[in-house]
Formats: sequence, structure tokens, C-alpha cells
Amino acid sequence: HHDDINKLSPWLITWHVHVVNGLSNGRILLVHCKSKDDDLGIHNLTADTEFTWKFKPNFFGGTLFWCYMAYSNFHAAFDAFRENDDFFQECNYGDCIWTAKDDGIYLRNGKFDKLTYGWEQGRLW
Repeated sequence: HHDDINKLSPWLITWHVHVVNGLSNGRILLVHCKSKDDDLGIHNLTADTEFTWKFKPNFFGGTLFWCYMAYSNFHAAFDAFRENDDFFQECNYGDCIWTAKDDGIYLRNGKFDKLTYGWEQGRLW
């Protein structure tokens, strides 16, 4: 069964990270994600669209992607992917699905979205 193989070696599978604009009222979501090796650029997502990327983790460990998101007067920065067993499980061994909603940033855990990070108010720039 292929899920068992993924659990044995999360470093061998291709991971997908999805960042979804789930904001109300057609608000634009600014997203900027990167790792120490890759800057994935700045994306302005319209309502109900997503930005996705895929990668294989560094076999020697330490793969980390983080994202900055902002809309209106709110912003947040968070780890979109990191190497640890809890995180692998939360991302269902292959897909990390982050959704920005009016009250915070949610991580899809199975069939449900779990509020994981709150928004901070005020602009950084």
C-alpha cells in the first residue's frame, strides 16, 4: 500500500504545498513563500485561487519552506513545510493545504481545516 511507503520515507516522495485564498468579499491575498535555496516569488491571489509548488525534501534533512501572507491591514508569517513526523502526518504524507480565511490561516487535516495561525494587525512596510 503506497501510503505505508510514504510513511516509511517521507524523503522519497514528492510533496505538494498549496496556498489557497479563502478570504471573503473578493479580497486579494499577497503570498510570498521561500526556502533557504528557493524564492518562489510574490503572488497576488484572487479569491478562491491557489498557488502551488512541489519538491522533494533534502535527503540530509533541513527542508523548510516558509510563507508570508498579507491582505488589507493583516499579515502573517509561518512555516509552510518543515521536516518532522507531526507535520508529515498533518500534511497527509504528501499534501500541505493552507487556506487563508478571514479569521486566520488553516491547515487541512484530513477532511477538515484546522485553525493554525492567527493574523497580526498592522502593516510591516
